[in-house]
Amino acid sequence: IEKYLGRKKYEADMANEKDDIGIVRGLAWTAVGGTTLQIEVNTMPGKGVLKLTGQLGDVMKESAHIALSFVRSIVADYGVDKKFFEENDIHIHVPEGAVPKDGPSAGITMATAILSAVAKIPVKCSVAMTGEINLRGNVMPIGGLKEKLLAAKNAGIKMVLALKR
Repeated sequence: IEKYLGRKKYEADMANEKDDIGIVRGLAWTAVGGTTLQIEVNTMPGKGVLKLTGQLGDVMKESAHIALSFVRSIVADYGVDKKFFEENDIHIHVPEGAVPKDGPSAGITMATAILSAVAKIPVKCSVAMTGEINLRGNVMPIGGLKEKLLAAKNAGIKMVLALKR
């Protein structure tokens, strides 16, 4: 096809090539369809500061705070000292910083990325997820699932985690 039509103007977001710590693929809905959304979390020595970057809207910022609170409540189950959060900063970044992002459905993705980074557990690169979470970690329904599933398929994702209504 490239021979006749030329190179693609837009490349679909592809799944990461390897399992990684602190990097999780989420799914998002936009006015033009679904897309994948990478959530990256890094930890570093500090004083317990949460830094958010990637042009996140207010609702997405709240999702990050909820995700962090939930992870803090369960982190002992993963062998992490609760003092970790007093002695380290957490940075959550959603790439493509020029593109504004908002909505609650990245909550479970953020929680997974935070837990992965804090507990040093790699996340499978073939998995994507979507869902709002509450402070107890319950996943709530989201919209645009059909579009999100199509985006996952196009990105080479093998498994999607989402709440069935």
